Amino acid sequence: MPLTLAAEGEEVVVKKLNGLPEVKQHLEDMGFVPGGAVTVVSKNDGNLIVKVKESRLAVSKELAAKIMI
Repeated sequence: MPLTLAAEGEEVVVKKLNGLPEVKQHLEDMGFVPGGAVTVVSKNDGNLIVKVKESRLAVSKELAAKIMI
């Protein structure tokens, strides 16, 4: 399922990344790697603030939909 369906406060594991190669590379550069843990800090209209490794990132709902958990 896509990251957009994760609940606030939930820690999930990235299974795979979808999209064009440059989109996948951008997500990997941000820290979204298969097997990596992601915690949803908050949700606002489908847009997310997530904790990846030790960083907090804002992710649009379009980009979050490409991250499978």
